[in-house]
Amino acid sequence: MNILITSIALLYGLIFGSFFNVVGLRVPNGTLLKQQRSYCDTCNRTLTWKELIPVWSFVKQKGKCTTCHETISPLYPVMELATGVLFAFTYFFYGWSHETVLGLILISLIIPITVSDLEYRRIPNKLLLFFAPLFIIYRLIYPLSPWYFSLIGAVLAFVLLFLIILLSKGGMGIGDLKYFTLFGFIFGPYLFLLLFFLATIYGSIIGFITIKRNNGNRKTKIPFGPSIGLAALTVFYFGEVILNWYSQFFI
Repeated sequence: MNILITSIALLYGLIFGSFFNVVGLRVPNGTLLKQQRSYCDTCNRTLTWKELIPVWSFVKQKGKCTTCHETISPLYPVMELATGVLFAFTYFFYGWSHETVLGLILISLIIPITVSDLEYRRIPNKLLLFFAPLFIIYRLIYPLSPWYFSLIGAVLAFVLLFLIILLSKGGMGIGDLKYFTLFGFIFGPYLFLLLFFLATIYGSIIGFITIKRNNGNRKTKIPFGPSIGLAALTVFYFGEVILNWYSQFFI
């Protein structure tokens, strides 16, 4: 039964992943509600349903538009597959529980923001404002222990990132600050600090690889949003385990 439900979660994740791609690409430029049907970014042809099957369409078309034969961004199938796997893993990890609800909301925020930051180097306020009330309601129903840890986590995240922005003179953006603050509210102070540490590690690794691929050009702009999202997912699934391990060996 669990295998069946996990498979269904994977299928729904693939479908939602396709939608999250659209949200991440259209919200920053304000076209989410203006263009109803999906279309080719190069020739603007409206896509048929056969061209909208998550992952499979990309593979069948060999990564190219059937009309103009321009290359389709691999970001589409990667994000679709990532969403499917994360949906399935969340159910596999937490089963039928309120943590699964939180996980699905987190994924629904992280995937489109990752797409947006990769494509436009932006973390849209509209997405953060849309999801913030959902997380607030969730924490009102399922508060941290003690309940005020959510507020402490949010304040800690805001102050820390604000100071980093001031000291680095633009090394991080306001979008990163808001994104971190939201996660501080969700996870509380201790898990937020772990999240911030992991995001820094992930960002350094991604930055090193990106600069290497750009012939060592250190002026290459590297989006931090994907690293923050990856760190948030790591903390969501394994944060308590990591903190317990740390406390046993180092405290």
